Amino acid sequence: MAELLRNPEKMEKAKTEIREVIGHRKLIQESDISALPYLLAIVKETFRLYPPVSIMSRHYEADIEIDQYIVPKNAVVLVNLWAIGRDSSVWSNPDSFVPERFLDSEIDVKGHHFELLPFSTGRRICVGMPLAERMLHLILASLIHNFDWKLEDGMKPEGVDMSEKLGITMQKAVHLKAIPIKATM
Repeated sequence: MAELLRNPEKMEKAKTEIREVIGHRKLIQESDISALPYLLAIVKETFRLYPPVSIMSRHYEADIEIDQYIVPKNAVVLVNLWAIGRDSSVWSNPDSFVPERFLDSEIDVKGHHFELLPFSTGRRICVGMPLAERMLHLILASLIHNFDWKLEDGMKPEGVDMSEKLGITMQKAVHLKAIPIKATM
């Protein structure tokens, strides 16, 4: 929501897509989500920039060679998911919120594409991923569809502070205050 409030043209594009697909129905159904490619792209782009956890770890029970490096037995390897999502050798304009990069892309968040691993990958992928993925899309679509939003205290979109507080999970360093206004349909 913070990125959409910071980028009102992207919020409007999502709202238009949702209204074209949903119409004036009040409730968005899970079956509607697959027909909302821009909303899906927004969520992927959000996971790229703000993975739920910034680092994942792997413990190796035997020596293993990875890209000509020997990782010794019992080593713990930390993978910086936050840095992968902002790697300029992988992503063009990596620090910008650009959902459009995912519109004609096969990249998903299910652990198959190593440039986007918000839920990890392999046998230790987050067991909550299916629920999180479903609920996040439904909640975001409902918030966009049912409300218009404005920033509190006359704040301008470019004034939204997107700095993060480092931790196991990523959080905004400065909380965002936005006011929901019942949408007119």
